Amino acid sequence: MSAWQVCSICIGAFGIQFGFALPQANATRIFQNLGATLDNVPLYWLAGPITGLIIQPLVGYYSDRTWTGSGRRRPYFLLGAALAAGTLFALPNATTLWVSVLMLWLLDSSLNLTMGPFRAFVADQLPAEQRASGYLAYMSFASVGAVIGSLLPWTFAHFNVSSYAPAGAVSDAVTYAFYVGATLLLGAVCWSALRTREYPPEILEQFDGAAEELKAPGFPARTRRHAWIWFGLGIVGLLVVWVADARGALYVLAGAALMYGVFLRLASSLKKENAFTTILTEMESMSISMRWLALVQFFSWFGLFAIFVYTAPAVAKLHFGANGPGTAAFEAGANWAGVLFATYNLLAALIALIIPYFVRRFGMALTHRMNLWLGSTGLLSMFWIRESEWLLVSMIGLGFAWASIIALPYAMLANNLPSRKMGVNFGIFNIFIVIPQLLAVGVMASLLDICADGDPSFALIIAAAGWFLAGLVVLRVRDTAAASVGGTL
Repeated sequence: MSAWQVCSICIGAFGIQFGFALPQANATRIFQNLGATLDNVPLYWLAGPITGLIIQPLVGYYSDRTWTGSGRRRPYFLLGAALAAGTLFALPNATTLWVSVLMLWLLDSSLNLTMGPFRAFVADQLPAEQRASGYLAYMSFASVGAVIGSLLPWTFAHFNVSSYAPAGAVSDAVTYAFYVGATLLLGAVCWSALRTREYPPEILEQFDGAAEELKAPGFPARTRRHAWIWFGLGIVGLLVVWVADARGALYVLAGAALMYGVFLRLASSLKKENAFTTILTEMESMSISMRWLALVQFFSWFGLFAIFVYTAPAVAKLHFGANGPGTAAFEAGANWAGVLFATYNLLAALIALIIPYFVRRFGMALTHRMNLWLGSTGLLSMFWIRESEWLLVSMIGLGFAWASIIALPYAMLANNLPSRKMGVNFGIFNIFIVIPQLLAVGVMASLLDICADGDPSFALIIAAAGWFLAGLVVLRVRDTAAASVGGTL
């Protein structure tokens, strides 16, 4: 495909990431301005993980089996984009904490409805030899969207739009940023939908190359054994969490393990194939490469969740001397955190242009390791740097890591999947983004209390450790890089 065709496919990522960037950079301060304590903020961020856990596998399953006059994936991501745009208009107008949390849940549900089918849409349109380059183009557009989204409140403030947010209110600068984000999200996704075509399923099957086919798990005997194991783990986990009086997110994780065991046992007794049995079958029969990639995602996103939640309060405390929300120093620190988010996203968009060179030279797996470790180094430097301007240098490492996390795992996964299972397995892959976020919600505040007396900046060290571990694991993945970086772009 030509560079213009690839860009037309991927431009929707600009709008989708815009929708994610605004709450990532501003939701924590919105919640705190409406009365939330920092200890409770991670609980409100459960919106993305839980909605992604449920929605993306289901939408992936049904989009694999859909063919309409509008295409295969397009009906799903167009509907999600319309819902997300409406919620972006509503979120900054919330006047109570519970309404703002509800709006975040609706926003994340809509974005998950959009993002899952859209990622599969990109893989559907590109041949195997262009997927790494295609996902890096996707990442570039996503990064530009994140840059603009992260910078908008800061930009409005510099054009004399009020950034003052008294207790119980959201500033005009943040509100206007959400309005612009809603418009750009819908416009970008509509561009990709209307300027591209989709191949029907029978044509896509002819394009499949040496995908690593998933093997049946031996229903029902093996599945029944696994059901009892997961059921037992869930029961033990709930007891441990109850005795330890742990946070609610750990109840969610233990409960999820318990329910997974119940679901496996139920699926093993069903004869008819449906969404429920298919999703569980695919989870039980993941290829070796997908299992290792799942572990890479786990460590990567544990770190990312810490960055999303704690960067603003960490920067405000370490570099602006803020002791809590509701002060000019805190708002200045939060605005600068938005600039840092914009910086690493902008750098990632540029870095994506040179990553294909390293992939050709070293392969996708080794390149991903190097990028993750550069990101880990950048995070550690943020902990020691005290001059806020020098944090821009730290963002170089984060730019390499972010570009790689958004692009290379999906390219490696797509090249190990047959097209007829692309959507459902991309949805399942998202579960391994969800689980570390749930774990982080449950343990991060306690880790900060135990290890750093509640200092939010320590979360950056934890994130660095997660990226280092992800880099160790990634070389276990079946690397198809040699056949994945040719073509245009």
